[in-house]
Amino acid sequence: MDGDVQAAVAPMFGVLDIVLLAGMAGFGIYWVYFRGSSKPQPPPSKGYTMQPTLITPKANESSYITKMKASGRNIVVFYGSQTGTAEEFAGRLAKEAARYGMKALVADPEECEMEELAKLSEINNSMAVFCMATYGEGDPTDNAQAFYEWLQSGDTELSGVNFAVFGLGNKTYEHFNSMGKYVDKRLEELGATRVVEAGVGDDDGNMEEDFLTWKDKFWPSVLDFFGMEMNLQEISMRQYRLVIPDVIPEKLFTGEIARLRAYQNQRPPFDAKNPFLAPVIAWRELHKGGERSCMHIELDISNSKLRYDAGDHVAVYPVNDPALVNRFGELLSVDLDTPISLVNIDEDSSKKHPFPCPCTYRTALSYYLDITSNPRTHVLKELAEHTTDPEDKEKLLKMTSSNPEGKELYQQWVLQDNRSLLHILEDLPSCKPPLDLVCELLTRLQSRYYSISSSSKVHPESVHITAVLLKYTTPTGRVNNGVATTWLSAKKPVSEQPSPQVPIFIRKSQFRLPVRPQTPIVMIGPGTGVAPFRGFVQERLKMKQEGKPVGDTVLFFGCRNRAEDFLYEEEFQESIDTGLLTLHTAFSREQDKKVYVTHLLKEHGEYIWRILGQENGHIYVCGDARNMARDVHDIIIEICSNYGQMSASEAQAFVKKLETQRRYSADVWS
Repeated sequence: MDGDVQAAVAPMFGVLDIVLLAGMAGFGIYWVYFRGSSKPQPPPSKGYTMQPTLITPKANESSYITKMKASGRNIVVFYGSQTGTAEEFAGRLAKEAARYGMKALVADPEECEMEELAKLSEINNSMAVFCMATYGEGDPTDNAQAFYEWLQSGDTELSGVNFAVFGLGNKTYEHFNSMGKYVDKRLEELGATRVVEAGVGDDDGNMEEDFLTWKDKFWPSVLDFFGMEMNLQEISMRQYRLVIPDVIPEKLFTGEIARLRAYQNQRPPFDAKNPFLAPVIAWRELHKGGERSCMHIELDISNSKLRYDAGDHVAVYPVNDPALVNRFGELLSVDLDTPISLVNIDEDSSKKHPFPCPCTYRTALSYYLDITSNPRTHVLKELAEHTTDPEDKEKLLKMTSSNPEGKELYQQWVLQDNRSLLHILEDLPSCKPPLDLVCELLTRLQSRYYSISSSSKVHPESVHITAVLLKYTTPTGRVNNGVATTWLSAKKPVSEQPSPQVPIFIRKSQFRLPVRPQTPIVMIGPGTGVAPFRGFVQERLKMKQEGKPVGDTVLFFGCRNRAEDFLYEEEFQESIDTGLLTLHTAFSREQDKKVYVTHLLKEHGEYIWRILGQENGHIYVCGDARNMARDVHDIIIEICSNYGQMSASEAQAFVKKLETQRRYSADVWS
């Protein structure tokens, strides 16, 4: 009771309550009369001041329209590039724009908000150019995937937008140049205006000549479209300037793809920009005789968190032959261990360096630059400027011209004679370009993709590669060695020594076994085309050993000679003995008349039709795209026509349906 009385007579507010209320009231008066006031703020004092951090929206960061307006540019050149060729063409077009009194910006569609394309009409005399490569079986390149999806689903009105397209492809593939053709067609459907007919480049022929032929039409069409006069200006075609950095060795790139010291401090996830250094745990020769070599290599991925499925690809980052790298230093009298940095002259470009910088000349030529491919004509034009012998200079300039004689000379002297830039420096002794210019002109050294020849169900902690060692003599008498396979041939593990390491990443594929193991499959893989099928057979054998029902598993394999190059013969025999595998072999050089897998397919046409036409089976082809895969495709159509009682057009439609359903899959290369 006493407690209740005390509570009733106690004051309503204590001293602390009054202080708090006064503080709150004071803050309220300040907010109303001062903080909320619209009075101008005094200028900042000259001392140190605290500035708020401004977070720019991502759209502004990738706004190429804003960049173009701010820098007075009227052309944007987008590229869809997997190996660097489309990006190189885009850069050449952008640089040439200045010769015609225009300014251009090179842009990666992956880094841009492509919805902004509709705003391009706000810039006077503007246009968008698309250099678009087709990848694989008619797919967009990785960096153009989002743009492709936007074109498919988008309905943005593009009236007032002017455009041109140059497509890059390879006629040995069925879906030749489909990406370039699609972009050209779709932009018109969305209301954009075509300035010049689309160009079509064929890498199986002469991509450089195709590009030059189109470019000869492109610039006159652009000038005519905008009502401008041809008034060529001489400009520097350099895109990068040389900087000699003053840095400690620890700050130099030594071969890493993107992140400095990434190889010393490996961190997942591992991908194309952050490859995993996989130890080589097994290396053996697969050929039992003859002069050729085929390597079986096993890479340890146990500590990488990398995962793969049978049919996926493993990409390898190779290193150039040190002897070739040293030759550059000898010919151009340069210390290759000099630290350098090449910095983009165009400050608005998102690409600040052509390769990871700073590094040394030796690192650039070893890890980042393709020093063995045939140089394109714009490279020869730059080399001519640094050639003192008049005849040599005239020869280089002639090959850069668009007349038939110049094109024929380039075709013969560079492409057919298979000269690299290094070979040209050797054959034209008066040609002495600065090495930093050479580093700018050379394209990036690309990763090499190999069909994984193992199953992750059987080998979850390793990836297997099957690769033929490439070596051949050119018409000039030089011996050329494959960059990646020559490098891999020296990666043999030695007991009691650290395992050699290979930078890799995994690329997913649509080349997949059927979901149901009882579905019958037919595999066609001559030579190293058998690689992914070794993984398929491993996986199906494991299923069979686990008691699961497994459908017909049929392999057509061909090589030159059973005794020399029958790859994985013992392994396949084990699968035959267990009743899993049916193997049909063609040894082309064991009889007077050559026999290939294509002959075997015709012999077993009725069986193949039963698998495809009656049992909903799958067919897989792996190997050479130029001849074998094309011949197989024609034979399958012929089989469907003969045994399925179809007309030629009906058989073609049936095979097309198989491809759409991914029951006919090809993993091919040219």
